[in-house]
Amino acid sequence: MFLIVGLGNIGTKYKRTRHNVGFFVIDEMTKNLSSTSINKSKFQANVIKIDQNLFVKPNTYMNNSGLSVLEIKNYYKINIQNIIIIHDDLDLAFGTVKFKLAGSNGGHNGLRSIDEHIGKDYIRVRIGIGKPKLKTDIINYVLSNFSKDEFNILEDIISHTIQAIKAIQTENINHIKANYTLKMNL
Repeated sequence: MFLIVGLGNIGTKYKRTRHNVGFFVIDEMTKNLSSTSINKSKFQANVIKIDQNLFVKPNTYMNNSGLSVLEIKNYYKINIQNIIIIHDDLDLAFGTVKFKLAGSNGGHNGLRSIDEHIGKDYIRVRIGIGKPKLKTDIINYVLSNFSKDEFNILEDIISHTIQAIKAIQTENINHIKANYTLKMNL
């Protein structure tokens, strides 16, 4: 069983923001598929089961995502190497998707929370959102909406990311890095 978690913030205020790109991927992956919703309050998440995969959008807000991931991981006894976390990445240009196993949280508070609760040895799907010109604008930037043009491009990025996540379930991480890393020329 794989635990596939998209990071983001709940609520309409954050629905179209850069920080919610993980939620976008989960929504697209689960759209129009026969699924079962799992409602356990201790999960603090929207959990959808499709075949042998759990698709998760934590309800804890970004900075406490680890609470939700830990509960679900423990309940289903999921091996940490079968956990895939999809998140926005300021250090990657918009149009870039990279993959890695373990590593630093890079200052990402959602990853920091997950690292503190389950460790670092999970798979990370890093979706580039670019960064603001001024470092002092980071919070406003990640919580700002994608532009209409960016949303159009994001459709292709999400489609590519979904194909990579499917491949992660049968291929090793080096194969994924070699064949699914994306760098669009924008």
